[in-house]
Amino acid sequence: MDMDAGGDLEFPLVLEMLQLPEVSYFALKSNPYVVEALFSQWLSLPGTGRLVNSLITDAKSGASLNVGGNSTGIDGVSNHSLPSMFPGGSTPPLSPRSASSSPRMVKQRFGPSSLGSPLKLVCEPAREAIPQFYFTTGRPAPNATTEDFLSKVNQFFLSRSDGVQIKEFKSVTKEICKLPSYLSTTLFRKIDANCSGKVSREQFINYWITSNMLTMDLATQVFTILKEPERNYLVQDDFKPALQELLATHPGLEFLQSTPEFQERYAETVIYRIFYYINRSSNGRITLRELKRGNLIAAMQHVDKEEDINKVLKYFSYEHFYVIYCKFWELDNDHDFFIEKENVIKYGNHALTYRIVDRIFSQVPRKFTCNVEGRMGYEDFVFFILAEEDKSSEPSLEYWFKCIDLDGNGVLTRKEMHYFFEEQLHRMECMAQEPVLFEDILCQIFDMIGPENEECITLRDIKNCKLAGHVFNILFNLNKFVAFESRDPFLIRQEHEDPTLTEWDRFAHREYIRLSMEEEAEDASNASDAWDESLEAPF
Repeated sequence: MDMDAGGDLEFPLVLEMLQLPEVSYFALKSNPYVVEALFSQWLSLPGTGRLVNSLITDAKSGASLNVGGNSTGIDGVSNHSLPSMFPGGSTPPLSPRSASSSPRMVKQRFGPSSLGSPLKLVCEPAREAIPQFYFTTGRPAPNATTEDFLSKVNQFFLSRSDGVQIKEFKSVTKEICKLPSYLSTTLFRKIDANCSGKVSREQFINYWITSNMLTMDLATQVFTILKEPERNYLVQDDFKPALQELLATHPGLEFLQSTPEFQERYAETVIYRIFYYINRSSNGRITLRELKRGNLIAAMQHVDKEEDINKVLKYFSYEHFYVIYCKFWELDNDHDFFIEKENVIKYGNHALTYRIVDRIFSQVPRKFTCNVEGRMGYEDFVFFILAEEDKSSEPSLEYWFKCIDLDGNGVLTRKEMHYFFEEQLHRMECMAQEPVLFEDILCQIFDMIGPENEECITLRDIKNCKLAGHVFNILFNLNKFVAFESRDPFLIRQEHEDPTLTEWDRFAHREYIRLSMEEEAEDASNASDAWDESLEAPF
């Protein structure tokens, strides 16, 4: 038998089986050659051969095997006792020891024995079933939540056993689902996949519980309802059904029902504003994370409760749409719904420099959705005007930072800022204003921003500065630069009156008043002309 005399045996012997209580375990352990000699002698005993033959016979016949036993005799084969190399009765029996105190037990392996040996003193612990912790559609709702939901559904459908049509379903959307009411059409069509025109109690319960909507937060519910099943993001078309229902049902938008073309423009403007602020990756796809980070859900809830649409300043205000559309219409001379570079130069009473307009039309800050070369479409103009009139927002700061960053290396250098301010300086001279040296302007810019690196300005520096918008005005918007330097008391008073309003909110309010007054004056002039014509002599 081959054994390694310089280390532990691969299958250590159990000294009780050799029945050598008078020999120290540690003595045998330190002298492995003694163990080998004794084991060889034990194998040569007649009783050992009979024992092995008996075990083989029992194994072939399928009888239970028992290799244990404390008998010291060598003639008994039926009890399968292990033969001893010492005469019976020459040594006293070992005192019983607990498994925890015996050093022999420490060396025993706790794996299962192929012979079912009783020497296995430690049993394997019972396996515990691990509860399910991953669910494809999310963890199911607690029983109490489900029961409360079913109770409300049963009460609503009690008198509607045949199901409900799309008009009645609005109550389900608002009262049971706690969603904005103008999502009812979208939700109804999600459930009524067969376009039967009705949704039954069973269909509604199956959709709401199977989709695990009970455990979702409001943003995830809205996201799931608006998006297409095969996508994990929202595109612009996903918002159109909800906005169509909003236009058809909201009391603050009833006056638009006679002008479908402006209904369409209003819906487009709302969608463009949503993507400007929410889609921070600017790829035309709003993810669930972006939706949760933004304030769209709060605005959707607000517009569902507020009858005056103009009080919902975020995204849905009609006055804001009116200002954006009219500003675009003023620049679009031929009214083909495209504007050129020369038109944008006129924006804000020629406030912008040629160089910054060139950067806009080079599509550096944002690629145009308009496919006509050298022209800007309505969607592109919405992004432009929001960026221009509210330079305190992060989308605006990113927009103008890309314009000033000529080499696209992520930092603004003195050379790049000088390139844009050079035209500003020339314009100031043409307007007979006292010119300001670029070195002085540069010191002012760095004092306002306080960049980490004194040699350049990063986007992070810009976002950490509350006056970053004024830095951009210094570089390319002369009108706002002069207004800031003169500390216009009107603008300062406006800011103090309601600090919660954004720069865009204040701009849109001023422009709406101006545009409405101009329209009223034009209507009065037209009425006066008509009255004068009616008084003229017929001959």
